[in-house]
Amino acid sequence: MTDLEYSVADGIGTILLNRPHLKNAFTLEMVDEWSDALRSARTDPAVRAVVVTGAGDAFCSGIDLSTFDREATGPLALKTLLHERIHRVAMAVEDLDKPLIAAVNGLAVGAGMDMALMCDIRLVAASARFSQAYIRLGLVPGDGGCYYLPRLIGMARALELMWTGDFVGAEEAHRLGIADHVYADSEFPGAWRSFLERLAAQPPLNVRLIKRAAYQSARTDARTALDLISSHMALVHSTEDSTEAMTAFREGRAAHFTGS
Repeated sequence: MTDLEYSVADGIGTILLNRPHLKNAFTLEMVDEWSDALRSARTDPAVRAVVVTGAGDAFCSGIDLSTFDREATGPLALKTLLHERIHRVAMAVEDLDKPLIAAVNGLAVGAGMDMALMCDIRLVAASARFSQAYIRLGLVPGDGGCYYLPRLIGMARALELMWTGDFVGAEEAHRLGIADHVYADSEFPGAWRSFLERLAAQPPLNVRLIKRAAYQSARTDARTALDLISSHMALVHSTEDSTEAMTAFREGRAAHFTGS
């Protein structure tokens, strides 16, 4: 068993944080493996969707503080640690044009919460709890919380959570917009697996182009976004998957997507 396990099966790439005795606090070696797994998933045709989850009763409690204390020996060392190592995951996420889902099975704190926020969708167990706990340690959100959280829940509520470090339960996280779906703990493993299987069964090129267009459109003007989507539409309309979907719809049956 390793601290981070990456596996591919049935179109799903699974990144498992596997240090349950430390609430899946991550090391720098895990960060390297995490970003490598995301980059592998991006170019692997066998992967149609990716999920990140934790072993045991936690998603991720952030960076292992023993690693932090050992590596962050001064201002420049800390900046380098963040920019050159820990932020590699966020940069790999930016490059991934396939669905990236966080299956938050328990505690998500500090950088662990940030790692969930940077995913496209968060599926959450009822017992999960979130906290931007940096301020409790005299720190600022170091792994993208100031970027991702306001975009999900608005500036005022994001600032409140980052200023106080308060814990938010699953239902409150859902109300705020942090969690997209909440499931009973007993149903959670099957629920997130079913969700990923549904995404993996969709035509892969269409899924990737939808993700690209959605994120790019959020950063540009309407004319540019519409021009982009017209190109995407012309491209997917010419594929075998599109032809199969149209035929299946007319014949009243389910389409079978080949990945063209």
